Order: sequence, then structure tokens, then C-alpha cells
Amino acid sequence: MDEIVKLDNISQYNSMRGIETHHPLVSVIDMSKANVTQSLRICFGFYCIFLKEIKCGDLKYGCNYYDYQEGTLVFVAPGQVLGINSKEYIQPKGWALLFHPDLIRGTSLGHNIKDFSFFSYDVNEALHLSEKERQIVIDCMNKIEYELQQSIDKHSKTLISNNIELLLNYCMRFYDRQFITRTNVNKDILVKFEKILNNYFQSEIPQTIGLPSVKYCADQIHISSNYLGDLIKKETGKSAQEHIQLKIIDNAKERIFDTSKSVSEIAYELGFKYPQHFSRMFKNETGFTPNQFRLLN
Repeated sequence: MDEIVKLDNISQYNSMRGIETHHPLVSVIDMSKANVTQSLRICFGFYCIFLKEIKCGDLKYGCNYYDYQEGTLVFVAPGQVLGINSKEYIQPKGWALLFHPDLIRGTSLGHNIKDFSFFSYDVNEALHLSEKERQIVIDCMNKIEYELQQSIDKHSKTLISNNIELLLNYCMRFYDRQFITRTNVNKDILVKFEKILNNYFQSEIPQTIGLPSVKYCADQIHISSNYLGDLIKKETGKSAQEHIQLKIIDNAKERIFDTSKSVSEIAYELGFKYPQHFSRMFKNETGFTPNQFRLLN
């Protein structure tokens, strides 16, 4: 499954699945009526939401396999790669909603699409649905499908994009529920996050690659940056970046007590490329410059 098929528009996907195209920029598909599928990797040029109702092979997303069961939602954004790895032909079951970025330009959804960070959950963090949640998702898809069956008029774009946004807002709520119900897993990730930052500043890594990033920490835990950020925000009320900055300041305060080192040396040890950037962050966080803080203590 090395070859990647690039699909730039909705009609290409519909054609591959044997589905009639009713609208060039959006499609709702009952996957039980689609062509059977086998091993295939696709680079999508549009947004996709797949409601999987049976486990059809090992679903691969980027370089990772999804941890998914029957009745889960999988989200794909333009430019991402999704593949099915199966040795046999499979008749998929479930629903798919596809919509092109051009559909939502100039709409409320177009403005808010960046807020739906689950489109960038690029590891095994699919959305697992309860039966009630699953029915809500299907109802939203049915409303979109209803609009696609009507003659296109001046209201079509607004109604379709509004219903997609409604579905995504429900998904945001469902993800919040999933974060809450996975408390033990979340706490384990928080502990790992804290340990990664502690080890980072106890090593010489900052002098090699600079300040720690959310992506660096997420990669060490094998989850996506967006998932780590959302999890930490929901668990603590602070963003992952805020936690990193607090850790930088805590380490800086300890090192400032060592008067044998200049502020510039401390800045470089922490991973700052320019000492003045360190001084600016330190003052923003503490109200004092590093030298003023050193004199106070």
C-alpha cells in the first residue's frame, strides 16, 4: 500500500466509489451502497468525516493506525492521507460526508473551521460515539443529504454549510465528553508531558534544538500536537504552550541564583537564541528583568 492516490475534488471520490455526484463541492454517502474496497491510500484535497459502523481492515492515518471500533468518527483535512490496509475486498458500512474548502469560503463555517482541531488529530484518537451520539450524527447527515436532493438555489450554500457546522459543533461536544471519560489516560499523558519537560531542561538538548515546542512533546508521547493541546487545556485550563513557558520560567529562576553565570549564558542554556528574548519573556511573566530578580533574591 505504498502508492498514494491523490483526489482533488469530490467527483473523483464519488466516481471511485460508484456514487452519483449531486453537488460538485459536497457529498453525503451511504457507504453500504459504495463499491467494495481493498488496500488503498488516498491524499484528500477536501474535508472528510467518516462514520465507521463496522471495522473494515486496519484504518491507517498518516503513519499511524487508528484505535477505532464500530460507531466511530474519523476526520480528515485537505492534504492529509488516509488508507485502508486489507488483504481482502471489503464492503464498507456507515456514512461519509465530504466537503470542499470552496464550499465554505465566506461562510460562518469557513471562518470557524480552524477551531475544529480534531481534523488534525493525526494518531489513534478517533471519536468513539454512544448510540445516541451516533444517531445525532446520522440525523445531521440526513439533513445535508436532503438539501443535496433539492434544486440548488440562493439558500443552498448557507443551509448546507450551516448543517455541516452544526454537525461539527456536536462533534466538539462529543470530544469533550470523550476527554472527560478518559480521565486516567489523560492524567497519564499529563505526567508524561511534565516528565518530558523536566528531562528536556536537565539535558543539553535546549542548546542543540532550542526551546521545547508543543510538537516536540507531542511527538515524544506519540500523539498529535492539537490533541495534546486540547487535552491539557481541558484538564488544567492552561494551554500546552503556557505550561511550557511556566516551566521555562521556573528553570530560569533556579539558574538565576547561580551568580557565576551571566543572564546571557542562562538564556543560551535554556534554549533561547537571543538573550533579549529571554529577558522579555522573563519580565512579562514575573514583572522583573532577570538582573532585577537576581538582586531581589
